[in-house]
Amino acid sequence: MEILKNEQLEIAVASLGAELQSIKDAQGKEYLWQADERFWPRHSPILFPIVCGLWNGKYRIDGFEYALERHGFARDSEFQLISKTDSKVTFALCDSPETHRNYPYHFMLSVTYRLEGNTIHVIWHVHNTDSNEIHFQIGGHPAFNLPDVKEGEPMHGTLRFDNKGKVERLIGNVGGCIVPGRFDSEARNGILSFTEKTFAEDALIIDKSQVKRIELLDKEENPVVTVEMKAPAVGIWSPYGKNAPFVCIEPWYGIHDTVEYNGDFRKKALMNHLQPGASFLSEYTITIH
Repeated sequence: MEILKNEQLEIAVASLGAELQSIKDAQGKEYLWQADERFWPRHSPILFPIVCGLWNGKYRIDGFEYALERHGFARDSEFQLISKTDSKVTFALCDSPETHRNYPYHFMLSVTYRLEGNTIHVIWHVHNTDSNEIHFQIGGHPAFNLPDVKEGEPMHGTLRFDNKGKVERLIGNVGGCIVPGRFDSEARNGILSFTEKTFAEDALIIDKSQVKRIELLDKEENPVVTVEMKAPAVGIWSPYGKNAPFVCIEPWYGIHDTVEYNGDFRKKALMNHLQPGASFLSEYTITIH
């Protein structure tokens, strides 16, 4: 476990999945979900080389069919520590014979966490080490403790979007894939008040860059956590039926298959493409108030 600390925050990152494990303020208050297996046994997994689900768990490319579990393999892979300073730590994952069985490309994925005051920069770098073009999706899945909700109480909370207009959602609740149509997210004037019922159709999937900043608010509508992103999509999720005291705010460069999709992997929605030697670089930030 690698620890970064400044006067305002202390974070912990594990080499398994390069996963953020803890975010504490100077008073020791924990903001990140602590992976209670009764609800959801993860903290903030990295989603790669796919985001969400494939139809029947399979995809096709160059005449071959491959299988990948939901969200891909990076979250369960051991990363190597590349560098560490007082304010920054970087982990990397490279392809291997094991990854080639399900993903036929050479790549290097590095994940960097950088502390700056009360903000955590989460930086993704995908480098194509293959002799061919590679195709991938990538995303984050951080889970935050809900303010003003104790275990056993009805799950509820409030989010504030930077978009005060109409925000549409997609629904991905059939075999983990997206059904036809666009639906009202039920956000009003940038405010989404949610309960467990909000997640009865699984995650709220907001695409088309409709939202770039999301604040998790307390009961006085003061921001507790802010997530800012450049990603074209974001998922908002909590496990339905468990009354779980956390919510995930997930920046995505990728999205589920549509129901019954059997097309080419390269043509999936929000697919990213890299020529040999090229790199993808992006980040999102988590600010603690």
